[in-house]
Amino acid sequence: MTATTLRIGNFSGFYGDRFDALREMLTGGELDVLTGDCLAELTMLILARDRLKDPSAGYARTFLRQLEDCLGLAHERGVKLVTNAGGLNPAGLADAVRELAGRLGVPVRVAHVEGDDLTAAHPGALAAHAYLGGFGIAACLREGADIVVTGRVTDAALVTGPAAAHFGWAPTEYDRLAGAVVAGHVLECGTQATGGNYAFFGGRPPGDLLRPGFPLVELYEDGSGVITKHPGTGGFVDVGTVTAQLLYETGGARYAGPDVTARLDTVRLTQDGPDRVRVEGAEGEAPPPTLKVGRSRLGGFRNEVVFVLTGLDIEAKADLVREQMTGALAKAPPAEVRWELVRTDRPDADTEETASALLRLVVRDPGQEAVGRALSGAAIELALASYPGFHVVAPPGKGAPYGVFEDVYVPHGGAHHVAVLHDGRRITVDPPHDTAVFADVPEPELPEPLAPGPTRRAPLGLLAGARSGDKGGNANVGVWVRGDDAWRWLAHELTVERFRELIPEARDLPVTRHVLPRLRALNFVVEGILGEGVAAQARFDPQAKALGEWLRSRHLDIPEALL
Repeated sequence: MTATTLRIGNFSGFYGDRFDALREMLTGGELDVLTGDCLAELTMLILARDRLKDPSAGYARTFLRQLEDCLGLAHERGVKLVTNAGGLNPAGLADAVRELAGRLGVPVRVAHVEGDDLTAAHPGALAAHAYLGGFGIAACLREGADIVVTGRVTDAALVTGPAAAHFGWAPTEYDRLAGAVVAGHVLECGTQATGGNYAFFGGRPPGDLLRPGFPLVELYEDGSGVITKHPGTGGFVDVGTVTAQLLYETGGARYAGPDVTARLDTVRLTQDGPDRVRVEGAEGEAPPPTLKVGRSRLGGFRNEVVFVLTGLDIEAKADLVREQMTGALAKAPPAEVRWELVRTDRPDADTEETASALLRLVVRDPGQEAVGRALSGAAIELALASYPGFHVVAPPGKGAPYGVFEDVYVPHGGAHHVAVLHDGRRITVDPPHDTAVFADVPEPELPEPLAPGPTRRAPLGLLAGARSGDKGGNANVGVWVRGDDAWRWLAHELTVERFRELIPEARDLPVTRHVLPRLRALNFVVEGILGEGVAAQARFDPQAKALGEWLRSRHLDIPEALL
């Protein structure tokens, strides 16, 4: 580690990510800090339900198992570990790490960050946690911690905290903090920055993407940096992979967080050699006056049945079973009933699977009875009395609870942000001195459109990449292209109206388009498309992970000169 460069890696993008990644990153090359992101909206609900059964639970237990093998290695190499694996119980995980270190004989100092848990102030919630910033992490590291465990912090805080500690940044050095937020956002999802889930994965060398390496950033004192990976690891890092991750689960040009509001429209990306992308130019503004709080609660109970329809008369078979099930449930119908016919069948198919379509019935209700035996009994009783070839993918169960995720906001002072040090001392992290409320960035001036010319009807994905994801009940779809002429076409062609044409689900929903010229990208936010969030499973693709790929598969008139 030098005073001018801080090398921060990532070993986890979600709870359940590659188990061996911690060892791979520790042995693959030089690092100063290794971060692990284990929390998502759905994860918080899962951990809350775990803690209902066992008050000592509530954290990501896989992190402890990884440390069994790697704690000594991290200590030998002088790599500090920072992770939000503490989930709902960061103090519990910190104690467990100390116990493990004592048992292994590894002298490490373990600190944790707390104050995010606001559940007591939200009656009826299973969990309500504020998204804290990185200065609690920074306080722990400045006081000598080797391992820092947090609860709910922003994903980027895992990078802004170590950066602020190492470079001595003050809370008002917004441009530097914004650069660290951008780097943290690129790293937070692990291998999505090194070719994983990447739209333009075709054409890579054989085996290149079988096991992508995890990313790291060489971060500099001014907040700029280089995204890269350890030598010899799989995958690849280029401007496209970094662009895709920058667009993931974001909204407008202003990316607001508890430490800083980062301006994504100021970021510049340049290829800096093989598997190296320089990220610079990020500008920062004051953070908003409130903290986001993710609140999870039980929404009721759900159940589903998937009927298999094979061969001829698919639509008629679907109509028959719909009518039969509607009649059977008429005495006590569930509060919500949703049918989806998925036409996976092909005419004259040479396998039974490809001759079959799937009819999915999803029901929801505040009570379990209406979606439990009433539904399963009605479906089973049709076994010999419905359409020819009747069968289901799996027998329906008794119904299961589903969760609802909601965003609420509190003043910064509503969460008591505290760094709890390895020696028991407690350092209170003050709320930001300056905050600001900003309007949306006006749409920038668009480039000159392409001159008219011959076009060809073709999939958008021949030209454009996309990455999509969820934020509560909303989804975002980031779309980008790799050349200036393609950008001139995309910026004028893919309007909100055209987006709604290509994604019919969005036709009656609020859709906002954000233009990011430096990334040659458009970012669409679709409100309400995911209902009450991923835990409610209101949609076939409940996290909108493939919404961008659906958009890329849609056909429109593309200039032949671009194809």
